[in-house]
This record gives sequence, C-alpha cells and structure tokens, in this order.
Amino acid sequence: MTKNQLSNWSRRRFLQASGGLVAASALQFGYSKSALAKAIGQALPQFTALRPAQKGILTAAHWGAFEAIVENGRMIGVQPVQDDPAPNELIEMVPWQVYAPNRIKTPMVRKSWLEKGPGSRTELRGSDEWVPVSWDKAIELVTNEIRRLQQNDGPGSIYAGSYGWKSTGMLHNCRALLQRLMNLAGGFLNYSGDYSTGAAQVIMSHVVGSMEVYEQQTCWPNVLEHSELVVLWGCNPHTTLKNSWNVPDHVGLDGFAQLAKKGVRVITIDPIYQPGAKQMNAQWIAPHAYTDSAMIMGIAHTLLSEKLHDEAFLHRYTVGFDRFRAVLLGESDGVVKDAEWASGICGIEPEVIRNLAREMAQKRTMIMAGWGIQRQHHGEQPHWLLVTLAAMLGQIGLPGGGFGFSYHYSSGGSPTARGGIISGISAGESPANAPAPIPVARIADCLANPGKTINFNGRKITYPHVKMVYVVGGNPFHHHQDTNNLLQAWRQPETIVVQEPYWTATAKHADIVLPCTTSYERNDVEMGGDYSQLYVFPMHQCVAPQHDARSDFDIFRAMAVRLGVEQAFTDGKDEMQWLKSMYDNMKSQARTAGVALPPFDMFWQSNSYIRFPIPEANKQWVRFADFRADPLLNPLGTPSGKIEIYSQRVASMNYPDCPGLPGWLPPQEWHGSEAAKRWPLSLNTAHPEYRLHSQLDNTPLREKHAVANREEILINEQDAARRGIRSGDLVRAFNDRGQILVGAVVTPDIRPGVVRISEGAWYDPADPAKTGALCRNGNVNCLTLDIGSSMLAQGNCGHMAQLEIEKYQGEAPPNTAHVAPPSAA
Repeated sequence: MTKNQLSNWSRRRFLQASGGLVAASALQFGYSKSALAKAIGQALPQFTALRPAQKGILTAAHWGAFEAIVENGRMIGVQPVQDDPAPNELIEMVPWQVYAPNRIKTPMVRKSWLEKGPGSRTELRGSDEWVPVSWDKAIELVTNEIRRLQQNDGPGSIYAGSYGWKSTGMLHNCRALLQRLMNLAGGFLNYSGDYSTGAAQVIMSHVVGSMEVYEQQTCWPNVLEHSELVVLWGCNPHTTLKNSWNVPDHVGLDGFAQLAKKGVRVITIDPIYQPGAKQMNAQWIAPHAYTDSAMIMGIAHTLLSEKLHDEAFLHRYTVGFDRFRAVLLGESDGVVKDAEWASGICGIEPEVIRNLAREMAQKRTMIMAGWGIQRQHHGEQPHWLLVTLAAMLGQIGLPGGGFGFSYHYSSGGSPTARGGIISGISAGESPANAPAPIPVARIADCLANPGKTINFNGRKITYPHVKMVYVVGGNPFHHHQDTNNLLQAWRQPETIVVQEPYWTATAKHADIVLPCTTSYERNDVEMGGDYSQLYVFPMHQCVAPQHDARSDFDIFRAMAVRLGVEQAFTDGKDEMQWLKSMYDNMKSQARTAGVALPPFDMFWQSNSYIRFPIPEANKQWVRFADFRADPLLNPLGTPSGKIEIYSQRVASMNYPDCPGLPGWLPPQEWHGSEAAKRWPLSLNTAHPEYRLHSQLDNTPLREKHAVANREEILINEQDAARRGIRSGDLVRAFNDRGQILVGAVVTPDIRPGVVRISEGAWYDPADPAKTGALCRNGNVNCLTLDIGSSMLAQGNCGHMAQLEIEKYQGEAPPNTAHVAPPSAA
C-alpha cells in the first residue's frame, strides 16, 4: 500500500478498524507520523477534533504544548502547536532540560549514611561526599527503610506527602505514584492545602462555601462584553498566565490583550507597576506592602457613608453585614475605618480611596485579585474583605461584575469545552491507621517538633515523629519559607530520599538520590486548559532516557516488587496499557458528549492532539449567576447558604488571629511594626518571568533576567540613592533570618520602601554546613517568615518580610547553584 493509497482509505474501512475488525497492529505501517496524520484528516472527516502535528513529535509541559524536533535521536529544537494563541518562549529550553550538565546521572547515596546507616552525620547533608550505587542497591536501600519504619514506628514516621509542581503527565504523576506505593506499603504522613493559596482556600470555604481560588471564573467573552472597570488587585497575569498546572491554553493572555484593545478602564493596585499593567494603560495605585485589608476597609466605608452600597443585595444574599457595618463605623472600638484612617496605614491619599469606591460603584466592575496578598500573616483577611466589598457593590452574579480569584492562574475564565476528561493514576486509599495530614506549610515545624499540637481550621493536629522524608516532583529548599530554619529541621529525620532529574539544593541535601527521567524521555498523556479542558495532548517519548535515569513509574514499580505489592500497584498494566485505559475512558465521555474520537492506537500513531468544541452558551457563563437568580434553589455551601460576611463557624473557633468578621489585623512584620525600625524595607516576592517557580533556573533563560549572575532585586530610586546602589551592582539583602546576594535593578516602578525579589532561585549557601550562610544565588526564602497565616488556615507567609540591603563589598563569590557536587559530577 502506498502513502497515497493510505490517504484514500474509505470511511467504511476505517470504521471497521475502529470496531476492532482490523487489529491495532495494522496501524504499524512504518509510515511517518505526519503522513498518517494527514491520512486520517483526509479520509476521516468525522474526527474534527483531531489536530495533527506539523513536523515534530508532539509532547507538552507546564509552559505549553509543542513539537520536539529530533534528529539522529537527539532533540535539537521545538515549535509550538498550531493552536497556541500565545506561545511561551520557555518551551525553547526543553532541549537544555534534557541535556543539562547538572543531570543526576546514576543513583547516589551520601557517604556517611551508606557507611554508618540511617541518621548518621545529618549535619553533613549538603556537604558530604556522594557514592554511586546500582539501581538494584538503591531500590533495596529505600524499600528496606520503608519496611523498617513501617514495622517499628508506623506510617506517621514517613512523610511522603511530597509537594511541588512536578512535571506534566497523568501517568507519570510522581506524587500520585509515590502515594499509591506508600498506601499499599502501610500508609504515610500526608499534607493538606498548598503553598499557593493556603489561607484563601480555607477562609473562602467558610465565606462562599467553596475553595473559590480554583473555581472557574466568569468567562472572558462575557467580561469583554460587559465589564466597564477591571481592578487588578495584587496580581501580575502577564507573567503568571504563561504557565499552567496542566498544559496552558493561553486564552487568558489573549483576554487581557483584548481588554487593552477595547480600551476597558483598568486599575492596578500593587506596590509594583507591572509591565503588563502598563500595556493596558492601567492606573497605578501603590499601597504600602501588606496593607491591603486596611485599604479595602477604607473603600467599604466610603460606599457605606455615601450610600453607594447595594442594601438589597446584602439583605438577600449575605449574612452579617450589620456586624461589619458596626466595625466600619467604629461602634465597638471607637475607631472609624474611613478613608483617612485607611490612608494612615496604606499610604494612599484619602481622596484616591474615595474616588476608587465611587468609580467601582458607578461602573460594572470586575475585581480580579491575586494570591500574593493572602500569602501573608493574617492572609485570610484580604480575600474575605474583597468578597465583602464585591457584595457591597451588589454585582456578584451579574455579567461582567463581581470578583474572581483565578483570572491570573491557568487561564481562569477560558470557556469550558465539551468533550471528555483524562483521569490520572490514583493514589489509592489511606490505611485506617494513617495519621491526619498536616498543613503543608508547617512541614519544617513538624520535623523539628514531634509531638507538638497546633490549631488548624477548628481541629487540633499533633505532629508525629517523622524519621523519613521522600521528595518527588518538588524542591522544598526553594518553596519553603525561612530556609535556614528548614536547614535545621531537615537534619532531624534519619533518612531523606529525593527522586529528581537535577542536582537541586533539595537533592544536594538528601541521603539517597534517584535519577528520574524528564517528561520528554517517556510516554504520557495530559489535558490542555486547566479550566477549559480544551485539549488532550499525547506526550510522546522524544528521546531515550539520559544517563541511567528511569521513569517514575518504573522506579516505583521496582519498589513495589520488593515490597510485595506489584500487582496492586500496576493493576497488571504497563505504561502504554495505562495510557490506553485513560484514553478509552475519556473517549467514552466524549462519545456521550457527541464528539467522535478514533481508537487509542490510531490516535497515538497519528501524532495528533485533540481540540474539543466549545458550546456558545459556555462563552457567556457567569460565576454565581444561578445563586443570584435563586439563592434558595441554588444555595452556597455555607451554613446559611449565603455569603457569610460574618461566620459563626469561624467565630466559634475563638482564634484571636482570625475572628468571625474580616478586618485589618497588623501583621508581625510590616512598615508599621517594631521590626521595621531595624529592617526598613518591605519585601515583595513575585513569580519569575523566565521560569516556573524553581524549574528552569538552571537554563540559559537566566541570562535574560540575572544581574551580576544573581537573582535580581527591584529597588526604588530613592532607596537606592540613600544606599549608594546603582543598577547592576551586587547587593546583599539581609535580616535576622538570613542573607542573600542579588543584582540591583533601580527603577521608579516600585513604591519607595518596598523591594521585589522573585521566588525560585536555587539555594546556594557559601557554607552548606553553616546555618545563616550567605546564599550566593539569591534564594529569597532565606529572608521570609515561616509562621502560619493564622490558627485557622496555617497558610504560608512567603510574600512578606522586613529587610535591609547594602552594596556588596569585596570580590564576588562564585555561584555554584547549578553545579553538580564534585563527587557526583
């Protein structure tokens, strides 16, 4: 059969193949993927959802779907898929990811641990020598530890709630695979919540009856048609929308571009004037760091005093506004929370606050808030107050109005498609004797203080004695606050296992390191569009596994064999059988939705991806519209079924740092605190533009942002002048928690008294064995607070700290953040 004959296959012949009358092996013709994709497109027009690749091998990452260009078994380039409306330049780093010099080449064990056993010389983590071992030996060491601790100390002794952004792919979801194995092996200590939205997701469940921060938003076509004013409160969508938890559809970026094109009025409230806000000609209002709650209350008081609030909406759809009104009027404490009061805290002129309130009331207003404002001490308050403010405006549930907390994340507001959803591998069920999960951001506290009891969302949580930590798909030495405190806590467990492609700081501080493949060295499948569910992408293996790396599935399967649970772990399926079962389940859903898809073998061989159709009605979907239309038939998930401005449930917990009403609670560190007398500058952390958290920090993209070969720090011109600092200078940023080297960028686009350092720079201590050593690469978490947001949510406070800066004197030290340990090179 020639390629032309293949292209002219009849529809009937194909349907016979689809029905199983022609064996799947008949698809293995040896034709190129592009030829087969073209044949399917020409001969089988009913499969309109299929989108063929153009010239490369289809795969995907958090930063986009793309085609890998491979020659002679080596990846030499990439190109975005044809449907991507805003391709992300981060995909260009994929070949570098595969061939990075600091790949972990073979299983490694820390010398002291290997020679003297678990718990030996833990203070040498990060500086000890490494010894290569075989895979068989590595698997034996890890599984022996699991067995020993399960038998002697129980599941609470093993923290395998490994946290992090991992890599895309539904089968090789390393966290799910780890937890699946550990549940089968006897259980483990897990976590609850996340670092991104720890405070907001807990308080929102009490206020609006759902996590809210991860819910679908009023869809972009509706916003573009109806919103007259968009308020960006503490978010930078032009950076954060480049990446997604699954694979981005990048629709949100186009939404903001259309806002600018239409000329919709935009106001940005942020200590930094973001480049994206400038592109939209946004008015910039720059409050003092960490004072959002006070500013919101000043706006609310103006609405109340000038009778601009919607009393009817508040009466029908909320509970507790009468109590909030009393707080605004100062009836309990004698302090009126008006614009003048707010100005004294947030530093914004009273008339600016009043005019903002008036404009929000006069126009159809959409408040788009970020998550940085809740990664603070008392971080529950800003989101609670923003919901209260939106309720006072009375526009919740109306087209183009209300609030949204996910427009800056994974393209919230991207209209939902009609088709099917890929379900990943399950972590399984926890054994009955598994301990209660701990709040994720309290892990260092847990490691350092076994037996300690803390409050958490109305419950008491007691830390177990953790003796083993297993990390996959994450980098705690990047994402956890107060790195030097973590360094001390990290010395407490007897064994730390890290499964990772690269020599990150976390890997360098392990006892056993297992090299896993990148997602480009294995087969998988993933959804595209976290909210739209618009795509299904095959993630074809592009190149062979590098060095001695193995896939996560294969690593855990080998452990399952030694632990006697292989059949339960694999369900008797290998990699491709798992992918087929996932696809077949999704294909059945799509058929019910009226979307025809080919059988798995043909889909996989065709090198095509799937784009589902979007119903027109979904493009005009409005969040809370059903609730507004009939709150009795469509109640919220709160005790009252309404928006709870006052929460009796929260009040009953009697937490002094999170009472039953939202308000301004001064944080532990801010410009008005005692700490500011010694550390006068307020830290603003941000998501980086040229990486995803710490991912890609070891690539040439850092050349686009690094200053003096370090993470950059934005400094206002006035603050820089007082300290004799100019752009390009090497700067030491420090407080009583740590010190880091950063490169200065002096700019008027940041409020005086505030500095910005992005998160994600790999930790590189000048002396790995010394707590408080200078981080030579600029890991901002050496400076941040490791306290809970409150006893309610116990969220992290990674967005805040008071600090000082000075021009670095002396010769610049080497930056070895991205270099493999000498004994492991």
